[in-house]
Amino acid sequence: MEYSLGLFLVLFCCLQQCHSLEYNSVVGGYQIGVGRADCTGPPVEITFMGYAQLSQKGEGIHLRQFSRAFIVDDGQRRIVFVSVDAGMIGNAVKRGVVKQLSKEFGNTYSLDNVLISGTHTHSSPGGFLTHLLYDLPCLGFIRETFNALVLGIAKSISRAHNSMTQGRLIISEAEIVDVNINRSPSAYQNNPEEERNQYKYNVDKILTQIRFLSTSGKLMGAINWYPVHPTSMNNTNKLVSSDNMGYAAILLEQEFNPGRMIGKGDFVAAFASSNLGDSSPNIMGPKCEHTGEACDVLTSSCPPKAGQCFASGPGSNIFDSTRIIGQRIYKGASKLLKQQSGYEIHGPVNFIHQYVNMTQVKLKYVNPHTKAVEEIQGCFPAMGYSFAAGTTDGPGAFDFHQGTTTDNPLWNTVRDFIAEPTKGDIECHHPKPILLATGRAKFPYEWQPKVVATQLLQIGDIILVAAPGEFTTMSGRRLRNAVRNAALQSRERDVKVIICGLSNMYTSYVATPEEYVIQRYEGASTLYGPHTLTIYLDQFSKLLQAMFNEEEVEPGPNPPQLEDKNLLTLQTGVLYDGHPYGRDFGSVKVPPKAKYVPGETVRVVFIAANPRNNLLHEDTFLRVEKRDDVRNEWITVATDANWETLFRWTRVSMILGFSDVEILWEIPEDTSAGSYRITHSGFYQYIFGGKFPYNGTTQVFTVVH
Repeated sequence: MEYSLGLFLVLFCCLQQCHSLEYNSVVGGYQIGVGRADCTGPPVEITFMGYAQLSQKGEGIHLRQFSRAFIVDDGQRRIVFVSVDAGMIGNAVKRGVVKQLSKEFGNTYSLDNVLISGTHTHSSPGGFLTHLLYDLPCLGFIRETFNALVLGIAKSISRAHNSMTQGRLIISEAEIVDVNINRSPSAYQNNPEEERNQYKYNVDKILTQIRFLSTSGKLMGAINWYPVHPTSMNNTNKLVSSDNMGYAAILLEQEFNPGRMIGKGDFVAAFASSNLGDSSPNIMGPKCEHTGEACDVLTSSCPPKAGQCFASGPGSNIFDSTRIIGQRIYKGASKLLKQQSGYEIHGPVNFIHQYVNMTQVKLKYVNPHTKAVEEIQGCFPAMGYSFAAGTTDGPGAFDFHQGTTTDNPLWNTVRDFIAEPTKGDIECHHPKPILLATGRAKFPYEWQPKVVATQLLQIGDIILVAAPGEFTTMSGRRLRNAVRNAALQSRERDVKVIICGLSNMYTSYVATPEEYVIQRYEGASTLYGPHTLTIYLDQFSKLLQAMFNEEEVEPGPNPPQLEDKNLLTLQTGVLYDGHPYGRDFGSVKVPPKAKYVPGETVRVVFIAANPRNNLLHEDTFLRVEKRDDVRNEWITVATDANWETLFRWTRVSMILGFSDVEILWEIPEDTSAGSYRITHSGFYQYIFGGKFPYNGTTQVFTVVH
């Protein structure tokens, strides 16, 4: 997640003032289920969650957001893993999901046995985390986004529940080398040489896949974990998009749900996040935007007049880069499914969950460099100067640079106006110079979490670690090793550990202590001080041992339920919609040409209303339809969830409430010749109250070869 400091300061001041694949049939030991649901948030007017730029407000849809759920039950216990096309997951969202599920299933699903992970797309609407620092760039809490996620995630779990059948689980792996690079190599290089020498790359390049098979041999679904930031769509994008990981999911589902529309079909494929903290898809590397010269490795800065330091992907533009990266990830997963490689998972299902107040944790720590035993503790949350610099995936504002370890009196004055850190805070976070003492800020409510959710799920010898943030490559490796070693110590039993990134609750980044010293963006955004990772290693190791030993753990201190408060929101609702005299909603303003060939793009414009009036979940704002002369009907061939379509909304007149919708359809090369049309559906807000549906249809055009 890449932030702009200027936005925080401005908003804070305002706040102060106001195909089917069949496998051999073998009786399995689990009950399994898969489900998918649309959870697209408001596609217009809401700031995206990720780059924290107020100017990056939604203007339409590139790819819809989906929640994909997977259930495993061994007859005694049940667990749920969910991957959501969202920036991350907040504790309030998870509570809302569990509450929603309780209406249908009682206490079957709880905070303890449900793990919800965000893919970390930076192109989805924000305002759902409830903590002020994370919601403020989106003009506060956005109930529309929150509800869309809660209801969509709950529906995906409900569908997985209702699909449950006897089945098997197979795990396999594949190396994919042309998808990610380390965006903070100078910080990674500060990790011990002997540790780095154990690994081939400075980012993880293994895709881990668990496929779900019914006892009849039908492929029901697959979870694919791969560590890469979904930031192929950079901060200039203003269309809701699930980015590279979401596109990979669409491609795999299209392959194994032949003839079905996107978001439909029995086969469910998730591409979930892992330890992606310093892993970027912009594999061409960082360059100065005006000159093309290489950026400074430590600070990611450029000489005067050379512009900002940006990293780019392998394509000609952000859409092309998203397509290429998404296809590469998809191909690795598809190959695994076709090879039918891997081994079958056997063994018990289990889970464990505990809240931890990170600011109150104290540990004995053996310094790997001095070998001395030290007392360490978690710090009150704080963000460093390099946090304001952003990353090469999305640079920040003002003249901040990554790698900053000294403070500035002027910025300290601004900091202290918001919330002043104590001397203990400054010492605890050293060498991070504190720019925002978020742990001390209380107005109007908690800025960042102090109490964190920690959770493990077990399926046989597979351990899923719910990582409540963005663990860097080496942090993730250490976490995997720590949990594995805990298993060996507890039962002399080896396990396969999978890091599930951005799960249950968001707490920014987790860098290693050595990376923390360098104070790149990831280190500066490590909330609880240099030993944040150390605390997590200890906590997850203890949880693993307790789970293996069937020991109950205390639930821990409940985090504040901020969603029950009167949360700040500066985002206005839709007051009314209007249309020009003599033209109605759905009227065609710009018609299509009479004839096209594959490869060309159809562009049409409709007189429209605000898409926020109804998000049309499980539906679409547009349809590309083909005439079936045999059946004498129109058949939908694409919707707003398809890669080849774009849906863009524009407010023409704020006072009169006039809006236009532009629809683009890039005709695929394999499109058959025939007669086509494009339709647009929506709801308008009547000025005297009420929301009403409308539809529009273009004249027929032909596609010829």
